[in-house]
Amino acid sequence: QVQLVESGGGLVQPGGSLRLSCSAAGTRLSIFAMDWYRQAPGKQRELVAHITTDGSTNYGDSVKGRFAISRDNTENTLYLQMNSVKPEDTAVYYCHADVPGRPELSFWGQGTQVTVSA
Repeated sequence: QVQLVESGGGLVQPGGSLRLSCSAAGTRLSIFAMDWYRQAPGKQRELVAHITTDGSTNYGDSVKGRFAISRDNTENTLYLQMNSVKPEDTAVYYCHADVPGRPELSFWGQGTQVTVSA
């Protein structure tokens, strides 16, 4: 059974930094494309960042230049480095893993809360 567990969320001041982690149990993350999504109260879940199995990345427009997604396959962990955070970054952040074309191989973490406030 695949389990994804996010950590690193919390309260951070505007302009500050935070690093989220997503660790996996029951599988090797190296075979999955990985994403970070977020969902703010009253809003739809949105894609924050994506990384392929070979390390190619892309980002949502609202976080380009501020956030960085990375993966460490030896540690079986996905990261999201969040810099220059803004109040509008406040949301629950979710880790997602999938194999393109294989809908049965799609897994979500439980989410971690990030709150940006002075």
